[in-house]
Amino acid sequence: MFPQGRHPPGQPFKFSVLEICERIKEEFQFLQAQYHSLKLECEKLVSEKTEMQRHYVMYYEMSYGLNIEMHKQAEIVKRLSAICAQIIPFLTQEHQQQVLQAVERAKQVTMGELNSIVGQQQLQQLSQHASPLPLAPHPSSMQPPSLSGASSGLLALSGALMAQVQLAKEHRVAQDGENRELTPSQSVSSSPAESLQDEERTGLKRKREEKELPGHSDSDGDKSDDNLVVDEDPPSEPGSPGRPPSRPSRRELPGSPASVGSSGERREQSPTHSVASTATSKPSSSSPSLDSLTPGPGPSSAVALRLPPAKVAFESHPHLRASTLSSSLPTIPGGKPAYSFHVSADGQMQPVPFPPDALLGSGIPRHARQLHTLSHGEVVCAVTISNSTRHVYTGGKGCVKVWDVGQPGTKTAVAQLDCLNRDNYIRSCKLLPDGRSLIVGGEASTLSIWDLAAPTPRIKAELTSSAPACYALAISPDAKVCFSCCSDGNIVVWDLQNQTLVRQFQGHTDGASCIDISNYGTKLWTGGLDNTVRCWDLREGRQLQQHDFSSQIFSLGYCPMGEWLAVGMESSNVEILHVTKPDKYQLHLHESCVLSLKFASCGKWFVSTGKDNLLNAWRAPYGASIFQSKESSSVLSCDISVNDKFIVTGSGDKKATVYEVVY
Repeated sequence: MFPQGRHPPGQPFKFSVLEICERIKEEFQFLQAQYHSLKLECEKLVSEKTEMQRHYVMYYEMSYGLNIEMHKQAEIVKRLSAICAQIIPFLTQEHQQQVLQAVERAKQVTMGELNSIVGQQQLQQLSQHASPLPLAPHPSSMQPPSLSGASSGLLALSGALMAQVQLAKEHRVAQDGENRELTPSQSVSSSPAESLQDEERTGLKRKREEKELPGHSDSDGDKSDDNLVVDEDPPSEPGSPGRPPSRPSRRELPGSPASVGSSGERREQSPTHSVASTATSKPSSSSPSLDSLTPGPGPSSAVALRLPPAKVAFESHPHLRASTLSSSLPTIPGGKPAYSFHVSADGQMQPVPFPPDALLGSGIPRHARQLHTLSHGEVVCAVTISNSTRHVYTGGKGCVKVWDVGQPGTKTAVAQLDCLNRDNYIRSCKLLPDGRSLIVGGEASTLSIWDLAAPTPRIKAELTSSAPACYALAISPDAKVCFSCCSDGNIVVWDLQNQTLVRQFQGHTDGASCIDISNYGTKLWTGGLDNTVRCWDLREGRQLQQHDFSSQIFSLGYCPMGEWLAVGMESSNVEILHVTKPDKYQLHLHESCVLSLKFASCGKWFVSTGKDNLLNAWRAPYGASIFQSKESSSVLSCDISVNDKFIVTGSGDKKATVYEVVY
C-alpha cells in the first residue's frame, strides 16, 4: 500500500502483539538486572553497616574500660600521694629528700616505657589465656610528656584491654557454669526472679549494644540501670519503698523493709522498686553455709572489701573492678585493708585505729549461732521479737505469722494474722511494749492494730491515711503514739488511744523509708528516698536538722546511749553520724544496699543486713566488726530482742532466722 515500504509521515507506528511482548520482556529483563545489582549493593551496605556497628560497640567497650581504668588509677594515685604526704614528714631530712627525688623520678614515664609496659602486659595475658586474670592496672592515668608515638601506644593499650575484657568474660561464664553445677537446688526452689541475674548478665551486653545503634535514644533511667544495685523482677514478688506513683522512675529501692512488684507492671499504690531480686539474687561465688558465723575483722583482723565504685554514667564491667579495688584501700596495722573510716568536718577520711578493748568487755558479743529457721513461705519483709523472746512475728505477703520459739524443735506458725490484701506485702510490724498489741503496715493506706490478748488474735482498730503505702513504723516510749513513714514522704503521727491522726511531718520530697525515735522520745529521725536524713522535734512539731547524702537512705537506727545515728545507704555504706557534731564514721563491709539496721538495747553494738546476703554486727560508734554471717539470700529485715540475746532476720528465700547472741 505504501511504495518502497515507507511509513507515511504523521501516521503512528503499529506494532504487533508479539513485538510489544518482546519489548516488555526486554524492559523487564533490564529492570530485573538493575534490581539484582541494587540488591547486591544493598546487601553489601548492610554487611558493612553491621561490621561498623560491631566495631563501634567494640571500641565503645574499649573506651569505656579505659575511662574506668583512668578514673580508678587517678583515685589510686591520689590516695597513695596522700599516704606518702602523711608518711614523709616522719622520715629524717636526708631520707625525705631521697624519697621526694624517687617520687619525682617515678612520675617521669616516657612513651617508649609506656609502650614497653603495655606490650609486656599483653604478651603475659595472652600466654596465660587458659587461666583468666583480673584486670591489671593500666598506665592509662599517666600523662605522657608529648603526643609523639601516641597512636602506636594507644593501639597497644587497646589490644591489651580487649584481651583482658575477653578473659574476664570467659572467667565470668566459667564461674556461672560452676555455680549452676554447685547449687542446682537453688534454681529449682527459688522464685522466677532467681534467674534474673543470669538474664541480666547477658541482657546488659545486649542493652549496651542496642543503646549504641544509630538512632537509638535512651532515658536517663536506662543509662543508670547498669549501675543500679537492684534488679527488676516479676510483679509476683515484693518490692520496697520506692518513689510515689506521681513520680515514676526506674531507680528502684531494695526492701527497706520490702516492697512491691515491678518489672511487668507498676501498682498504683506501690513505689517503683521490687525486692524480689533483692530477695532471691545469689552472688556469683558459692556461699558458705548458713551456720557459718565467723568472727568478723576486728582490730587485728580486717577483711578485704570493696570501696564504692567511682561515679560514672554506668558500670558495665563490675567484674573488672572488684578484683583490683582492694589494692587501693588504706590499710590498718598488720597490713590488712581498712573498712572503718573517720570522716572529719572538712571531709578528710582516715582509717580508724580501734582501741584494744573494741571487741572486749561486758555487753560485747563474741559471735552468734543459728537457733531456729522459720519457714514463712513468702519473702519475709518485716520481723519483730517479743520482749519475752518467746514469740517472733514475720511479715510477708498479705499476712503476719506468729511463731513460738520458746521450745526447741521444728517450728510451725502458731497463728496467722491476715492483713491488707493477699497480694500486698507487709513492710513493718511493731509490738507495743506490753506485748498485747501489734501494729502492721505495708502496701496499703491502712494500718492494722491487732489485739493479741484475745483468745484468737483479731483486728481491734484500723488507721487510714491518704498515702498509698507505709514503709516503716515506730512506737513512742510511752506507747501512746505511733509514727508511720509514708510513700508520699509524709510522717504521720497517730494517737493510739483514740485511733486518730494528730499531726503530719512534711519535708521529705520522696518516700520516707525508715524511722527511729531518740532514747528520750523527744526527737524523731527519718530517712528517705530523697537522699536525706531529717530530725524532727516532737514537742514543737518542726524539723530540727537535715543531713544530705549522695545515696538513697534505706535504713537507720538511733543509738540508745545517745549522740550517734547509724544510717544504711543504697550505696552499700553504713554511716555513723554524730547528732550534734559534724564528725562521722563510714563503714565499708557491705557489698550492696544496706536494707535494715538495728541497735542493741545496750547501745554498744548494732547489726546491719543487706542485699549481699550479709548480717554484720558492729561495735558502736566506730564500727569495729564483731561478727559476720552469710545467709543464702538477701537479708531484708532484722530485729534484736530487748535483752540483746537474740537476733531475728527476714530474708528473700522465704524464711526468717533466729540467732542466739553468744557473749
